[in-house]
Amino acid sequence: MKKSLFLKSLFVVLGVLIVPISGFAQEAVSAIPSIGGIRLEFVLFALTLIGVAVFHNKTMYVALTGLAAILIFKFSFDNGFNLNEHILGNDHFEGEWRTLLNLLGLLFGFAILAKHFEESGIPEVLPKFLPNDWKGGLVLLFLIMVISSFLDNIAAAMIGGTIALVVFKGKVHVGYLAAIVAASNAGGAGSVVGDTTTTLMWIDGVNPLDVTHAFVASIFAFIIFGYFGSKQQHKFQPIEANVNPNAKIDFKRILIVIMILVGAILTNAFLDFPALGVWIAIILGAIFSKTPWYELKNAWQGTVFLMSLVTIASLMPVNELPPASMWTAFILGFVSAVFDNIPLTKLCLEQGGYDWGVLAFSVGFGGSMIWFGSSAGVALSNMYPEAKNTVNYVSKGWHVAVAYIISFFIMIGIVGWHPHTPHKKEKLENNQKEMPNTQTEKPIAN
Repeated sequence: MKKSLFLKSLFVVLGVLIVPISGFAQEAVSAIPSIGGIRLEFVLFALTLIGVAVFHNKTMYVALTGLAAILIFKFSFDNGFNLNEHILGNDHFEGEWRTLLNLLGLLFGFAILAKHFEESGIPEVLPKFLPNDWKGGLVLLFLIMVISSFLDNIAAAMIGGTIALVVFKGKVHVGYLAAIVAASNAGGAGSVVGDTTTTLMWIDGVNPLDVTHAFVASIFAFIIFGYFGSKQQHKFQPIEANVNPNAKIDFKRILIVIMILVGAILTNAFLDFPALGVWIAIILGAIFSKTPWYELKNAWQGTVFLMSLVTIASLMPVNELPPASMWTAFILGFVSAVFDNIPLTKLCLEQGGYDWGVLAFSVGFGGSMIWFGSSAGVALSNMYPEAKNTVNYVSKGWHVAVAYIISFFIMIGIVGWHPHTPHKKEKLENNQKEMPNTQTEKPIAN
């Protein structure tokens, strides 16, 4: 009876999240099969997500099966589909290779980073500096949010998960895990170096200052999910402040962690390839400290799972969005919980007319509502497999969805909705203003 109720709740939640995706699909082409006007790719994607939710112990196999089914469908019915061009690009677009390769490198690299941090000794002495009651968990979430404002949210989630594993003696509540994911995504929402989506906006020409007011929503969201998540954790397993007397700080490992973080920031800023900096630092660190290569074995299934889902999302024929508005941005937050937010952000950038700070919070924080809705959630689930139970994640991490809804409208109430002129058009107009008026300066011919 209880299981049946949970399954019904699951399908309702997934239905609420999946239905908006279909609204972004184009009208079905007669040569391509559809159901109720929705192209079959979306149906297969929805079935894949439901399979991930139900068979949470076999998520990698479900995702790979869904990817194979969608590829077979594409090759069979979509005459314009070319897998090589989709991945490698052509003269008109870059392709998905950079996103996929970066994601692959970051997921494996940050698994090693998290292990270096765990073995550095810092998590063992940290309880000494955290409050002894539920506020200790709250402070830890705040630290995760701060870290993610200048570092990729994957690393912030992994570092936070590693500390939680130690200070809570391996017993971490699923609701608190959801709060860790939410904190890592909230911190990156207003920073162009803290989240892939905001970095994408920055690269595309959006002024970094135009996304900073997303922090208004992030702060109010933190108050909500931070309070309830910390209370859940304290009731489940409080922080144990007794420090191991034999704990020692391994400064070599701390140096490697710093090298990895700096490498990710520098190569992200100058090369748009943070994974390169991560692996350069890992290889250099291997010269003077033992590298936990065995962590790659622990992380590979979760990595393949996320790579499969991101690839599936990139294959969806989402070629248009509703007109840019506050409500479109709000709905996109729910869509990003099940749909890769990178292609969604790309579409919004091409369309223009959004308030970029509001959109940054929606697509960045919205993925926290389901564990596979963001790369931070997938990375953390490698460390805590119990987070892959979607029913438990949604039901026990309810405060994340509530935080999204309330903080979104608080942000609108405080800073308002101020859509920006499509930045590419604005840039073109500015360039034209700087150019001399050739028509008036050219001498009139006789």
